[in-house]
Amino acid sequence: MRKLILRISISIDGFIEASDGKLDFAKSRSPEGAAWVAEKIGQAGAHLMGRKAFCEMASFWPTASGVLAKPMNEIPKIVFSKKGFDPAQASSSAKGWAEAKVITGDLAEEITNLKKQTGKDLLAHGGVEIAQNLIQTGLIDEFWLATHPVAAGNGFRLFEKLSKPLYLTLIDTKVFSSGAMVHIYRPE
Repeated sequence: MRKLILRISISIDGFIEASDGKLDFAKSRSPEGAAWVAEKIGQAGAHLMGRKAFCEMASFWPTASGVLAKPMNEIPKIVFSKKGFDPAQASSSAKGWAEAKVITGDLAEEITNLKKQTGKDLLAHGGVEIAQNLIQTGLIDEFWLATHPVAAGNGFRLFEKLSKPLYLTLIDTKVFSSGAMVHIYRPE
């Protein structure tokens, strides 16, 4: 059974996106941090994301360079969109992006089916809505929370829609020279 991993950046004060949408986590990414992320995401069997995140990433990654470009472009994408859409229109037909699989069904049911398939683990990338919805399913097996040394002040929190506490066990921590750090947690 495959694991579902949520990888997301978070501010030091707990926000994953500022209320105005302007929060640049890349400012605190170091070369060793990028290399660590590239190595980790390169092990994924598929990148999972919502439509909004897909459209943003599809306009950037096909022409990007650096250590993250290869795993982001070559690993298959699965996009969750209640209304559906054509990934080729969002990605300028860039190979790997234009071929993304679009799923419109029930999120929990579809994630359960994906996890039952053989293959490498599933790596979900945040956007606020998809990340919060994935948490609500209770199907996330690991959280890779990249905490960056920036205070947003306000915005959207990753766990703000929990109806009850979610207890996590710390599995690993990685600190980078930029002051950013990754905490890997598993639900208890």
